[in-house]
Amino acid sequence: MNKSICVFTGTRAEYGLLYWLLKDIESDHELDLQLLVSGMHLSPEFGCTYQQIEKDGFKIDEKIEVLLSSDTPIGVSKSMGLAILGFADSLNRLAPDIIVILGDRFEALAAAQTAMILRIPIVHIHGGEITEGAYDDAIRHAITKLSNLHCTSTDEYRRRVIQLGESPLSVKNVGAIGLDHLIRSKFMTVEELSSSLSFKIDKPFFLVTYHPVTLANEPAVESFEALLNSLDHFEDFQVILTYPNADDGGRKIIPLLESYAAKYPKRVLAITSLGQQRYLSAVKHAAVVIGNSSSGIIEVPSFNVPTVNIGMRQKGRIAAKSVLHCKADTHSIISSIEIALSNPYKKKGEHVVNPYGQGNASKQIIEMIKNFSNNQLKSFFDIKVSNEL
Repeated sequence: MNKSICVFTGTRAEYGLLYWLLKDIESDHELDLQLLVSGMHLSPEFGCTYQQIEKDGFKIDEKIEVLLSSDTPIGVSKSMGLAILGFADSLNRLAPDIIVILGDRFEALAAAQTAMILRIPIVHIHGGEITEGAYDDAIRHAITKLSNLHCTSTDEYRRRVIQLGESPLSVKNVGAIGLDHLIRSKFMTVEELSSSLSFKIDKPFFLVTYHPVTLANEPAVESFEALLNSLDHFEDFQVILTYPNADDGGRKIIPLLESYAAKYPKRVLAITSLGQQRYLSAVKHAAVVIGNSSSGIIEVPSFNVPTVNIGMRQKGRIAAKSVLHCKADTHSIISSIEIALSNPYKKKGEHVVNPYGQGNASKQIIEMIKNFSNNQLKSFFDIKVSNEL
């Protein structure tokens, strides 16, 4: 009898990372794919990206609307409550053998909480990582404790998951799942990308994504304005600006982003969602990737493209040498972009080793799923420490 594997996705970025795993589950004769879609995917404000999932040929089994039109911590908390209510009914109907959850979003935590209570084993991808500037950090570790199998992206993150009390037998470093695109996806040329975006790309360009920082003292509006002021310093470069996540503070950024694009229609494109193929194609051809997205640290180095990582959001995450960290102020951002554009730094980027693997995660996750014994009992794995601690 086939195992039914439910995969949860709540954001455009998460879906893009999961794409090849979805394909591999769908094509495996021993597994049945179920798709639970929620969060930003169903919001017109963030591009109704569930349509891209359907366009890619996947059947969505359950759509759960959870996002409130709110830009506050209270709104996010209420959205989590709605999510648990919706996921309870959906997962009860689907009754999967396993649910796969990636990352650290508040929707993902709601899905993990629900699955744990319903006694559905959880496979967690990208656990053990550190992002001290966002509450995603605590969410990620909470999902780890609710999960049964753990697929980490580096050996250091594997050790951290074990440090959290998870059995070494349940934790495997598979590398970053988004890197599977490197060897399995086809990327657009600049001309194809330009045509797809209906935006003439005729100069070197920056790819920019900035999300609110939900824990550190880095006000979203002021920090994003500093970023826009920095971009003004590089008039010879075009800019592709993608929308922020639906975190508290994100909606305050959107009008600034749209106003900036309207001010420079031939130089700047603002877009709610690029989709994975266009996003990675844009990465491939970008002069610099700028912002505070995890993608700038995890996927971008494999394209030998420099990243300017702004502020505190990704603090603590392992990064390749091609990643430049800077403060969220105009002077620091300009200085870092200038370094990234310099010839010595470009040459340095040609020899970057990405610490997140080489792009074979999906097959390893499938193997882990197939070998899982479905034992619900978990023992806390204690690590012996010195008496000094």
